[in-house]
Amino acid sequence: MNELPTFEAFPKIARLNREVVVTEKIDGTNACVYVGADGAVMAGSRSRWITPEDDNAGFAKWVKLHEEELRVGLGIGTHFGEWWGAGIQRRYALTEKRFSLFNVAKWSDPAVRPSCCHVVPELARGLDIRAETERALEWLRAYGSVAAPGFMRPEGVVIFHTASSAIFKVTLEQDESPKGAEK
Repeated sequence: MNELPTFEAFPKIARLNREVVVTEKIDGTNACVYVGADGAVMAGSRSRWITPEDDNAGFAKWVKLHEEELRVGLGIGTHFGEWWGAGIQRRYALTEKRFSLFNVAKWSDPAVRPSCCHVVPELARGLDIRAETERALEWLRAYGSVAAPGFMRPEGVVIFHTASSAIFKVTLEQDESPKGAEK
């Protein structure tokens, strides 16, 4: 008798018309801060742990400098964000670098997050993914970056679809081109 293959269930399908949160996509470098249950604080890039000796645009040095504030203020877990500003990608006409957390639901209140951290700006929220995305893009086209007021070349938006926990991005320039293929 043949053994039955392991059954693979079809995944549940999230409903499209559920809340979306649209935030400004900041052009920097992906970063994370890990705070362990043992109090350890580590810095990470998109794909690896980094140290002050093997850094990514100075992020690990910044984490080391703010270690205690990050440990206490962020708490246990992995906290993702963008490391951006002076010397990184678009630079945003800043003279300093900033770490902006992605989780707007948790970190939007400045009284809750560590003072050394920023949060990506929330631009729109609603049930119609296309309408909210277009509304946010039009605002950025007209008024520029919310993260760096006065900077008129923002990168675009990130859309978080709450029902599916899916994340999408739309860029203002060459959105139809794959990353790295931009002119």
